[in-house]
Amino acid sequence: MTSDDEPRHIPVLGREAVDYLGPRDGGIYVDATFGAGGYTRSILATPGTRVIAIDRDRTAIAGGFDLVQSSGGRLTLIEDRFSNLADVCASQGVDQADGVVMDVGVSSMQVDQAERGFSFRFDGPLDMRMGHDGPSAADVIAKASETDLANVIYIFGEERKSRSIARAIVKARAEAPIATTKTLADIVSRVVRAKPHEIHPATRTFQALRILVNEELDELQEALVAAERILKPGGRLVVVSFHSLEDRIVKTFFTERGKVSAGSRHLPEVAQAAPRFEILTKRAVVADDDEVRANPRARSAKLRAAARTRARYEESGEAFRWPSLAAVMRGG
Repeated sequence: MTSDDEPRHIPVLGREAVDYLGPRDGGIYVDATFGAGGYTRSILATPGTRVIAIDRDRTAIAGGFDLVQSSGGRLTLIEDRFSNLADVCASQGVDQADGVVMDVGVSSMQVDQAERGFSFRFDGPLDMRMGHDGPSAADVIAKASETDLANVIYIFGEERKSRSIARAIVKARAEAPIATTKTLADIVSRVVRAKPHEIHPATRTFQALRILVNEELDELQEALVAAERILKPGGRLVVVSFHSLEDRIVKTFFTERGKVSAGSRHLPEVAQAAPRFEILTKRAVVADDDEVRANPRARSAKLRAAARTRARYEESGEAFRWPSLAAVMRGG
């Protein structure tokens, strides 16, 4: 690796994530959320490793071309959703991986680009799409019913004033389209009053719309199951999340798959199902004070890791389904 390949961006809890992943010579690893390539660079620093990296944002893919060129054939970069990681690996002739790492949620690069419409810090089009397809946040705001808007803002944003915000949005859009981040932030700010030393009044509403538009929680649930499918015995799964709902999904996934399923007392001969993961982080790993001072975004980060056991992969029951983007857009 040359000096040109030094990280331009250090992911939150990056050192801890790669330590838990434990890259080794000859190992195949999946960076499920490539972003600026911080995890991938750290993995490739171990000689003989191979990385399959995925990102649904073609801007991130384009930004990784130089790293692909300098990797000596050890990096394959694919534009896709991280929920499809098992199929992506299969397309590359890989049916088992030694590790999967994922950093869930929006990246700082996306937030800092006004034209992407993720942040109210910059006035830009109300987009919020990590990819470049499907309805934008402006489309949701224009079409969703007041009830759906309130539910989305309450569930995904955990915003207590969701009904008042939804009512204000519907009233405002009847007068003029809500097409920019500033317009929406101003509407929300008239309903949710700012208090000293608290987050911006529109934070939770923007978060809720971003999660809905990108179907982030369903994507996460599917990505965890896909990782379980492809990890070889001893393979590591490392997840960094930034939102309480995301962390709850990861924690529940590891807990359910990290315990022995009890047999029936009526049918004692039925064998107990072996745990499919050994949990490596009994508690979530959080950033230290130095990292939080250097990067305030790290304050909400939580890392959880587990190692795949030899237990056979089995299809699980239907995952919990969150409010659907398709249903919201059709008024369902």
